[in-house]
Amino acid sequence: MKDQIRRAYLRSGPHQPVLPKYPPFGSKSHPQHFQSKWYSEFPWLEYSKTKDRAYCFYCYIFLEESNTHNGHDAFTTNGFKNWNKVKGKHCSFLKHIGDIPNSQHYNVVRFCDTLMNQSVHIDKVLQKQSADQIKKNRLRVKTSIDVVRFLSFQGISFRGHDEKIDSKNHGNFFEVIKHTASYNEEVAGAVLENAPGNAKYTSPEVQKEILHVFAEKVRKKILEDICDSKYCIIVDEASDESKKEQMAIVLRYVDKKGYIQERFFDLVHVKDTSSSTLYSSICETLTSYELVVENLRGQRYDGASNMCGEWKGLQALFLKDYPCAYYIHCTAHRLQLALVEAAREVSFIHEFFQNLSFIVNVVGASCKRQDELQAAQAAEIAELLESGEINTGKGANQIGTLKCAEDTRWSSHFTSISSLIQMYNPTCTVLENIKKVGSNYKTKGDASITLKRITSFEFVFILHMMKQILGITDTLCQALQQKSQDIISAITMIPYKETD
Repeated sequence: MKDQIRRAYLRSGPHQPVLPKYPPFGSKSHPQHFQSKWYSEFPWLEYSKTKDRAYCFYCYIFLEESNTHNGHDAFTTNGFKNWNKVKGKHCSFLKHIGDIPNSQHYNVVRFCDTLMNQSVHIDKVLQKQSADQIKKNRLRVKTSIDVVRFLSFQGISFRGHDEKIDSKNHGNFFEVIKHTASYNEEVAGAVLENAPGNAKYTSPEVQKEILHVFAEKVRKKILEDICDSKYCIIVDEASDESKKEQMAIVLRYVDKKGYIQERFFDLVHVKDTSSSTLYSSICETLTSYELVVENLRGQRYDGASNMCGEWKGLQALFLKDYPCAYYIHCTAHRLQLALVEAAREVSFIHEFFQNLSFIVNVVGASCKRQDELQAAQAAEIAELLESGEINTGKGANQIGTLKCAEDTRWSSHFTSISSLIQMYNPTCTVLENIKKVGSNYKTKGDASITLKRITSFEFVFILHMMKQILGITDTLCQALQQKSQDIISAITMIPYKETD
């Protein structure tokens, strides 16, 4: 797989753009710059417009085989920029080539010649194999590719905790291959235990290589759609299971057909979440894929201070260097944050939500109490139907559960309040039962305290008042998340509807 990618690069040849004027480098009195005539003198030379640096085409392709001593890293990873040293017998380009035929550069050139010489490469060996072997090899690779595509598109994990031969569950990758083989005799005769030990194409390394190819193809399509057009970025950071800080970058742009697209672009590991680190990482990532940072026209992050800070936040750093990269904070999220902060300033509202959380935790502490709650609700619904107080209908009178409220999602507070109002009587019934037949004094005590809180006038009054207030703000939040985020029309044209 790696050799195929290298051959593709070798066929395309070195990147040698000819510009009318190259950027100056060095002192202002005697500036130096790259010269396109060097291409003919050194055919292996490549030039990057974005970094204004030169590279060795062959050494870069065989980066693993070429060492990083004697200045080789300047032509592979770092790039060469000291244009004043490209002359005379001490020319850096000549030093890179070396004087002896077995220098590092010449060795890499021979690697490339050998790779492109089909008569001595693996293709000739494959031609000697029988047609049946070639067919099975291709079928094994195709099966692995199809399974990787399916698992990655569905967001399913590849490997399990135990993939030994005697394991009863080898993970999703191997299990999907087994499932495919069970329906296709041709596949079954070529994969897994019927494949040669050195050509199974199922190792974690092969899986990662296939995923890498998919990722590069998707990323290439995104870059083709953007081209030199304007675009926006959406960035968020979070730590993964290994406690590494990862930064996700999403690009928002208008494609060639005129449709607005939002596409996940890359996941970058960052040392910390300071605004300066995130700024440099984003710029390096965009530049590495030849996306012009000057074309950035919008930036969207969460409400954390390191992202939206007015003076030292990430958005401020971008606006300082790129004034057209306007910062947009989700209006609905801002409304939620404002409500959270406002509620914390009112002591009895803050106390109400503390009590609400305590009630939900006590009633939903175990599966047994959840069953009791649902049984009590079912009995209440049956009684109300019999008395004619409620009507039957499609989707009506559903058995539910109490919902927890989350600190950063104010809409969840509305859902939690609505669920408690809907299940108020069953909740009181369950608390009465726990108070009487609890397993210990602590359980009975918690139930007794909770019952006093939930039946107090103050709690019930605030419960219904907050449902009215949060119902309006929840409707407004939903409206603000529509395509036309107009707060005036959201307030005047979308009235709040009372819910049961």
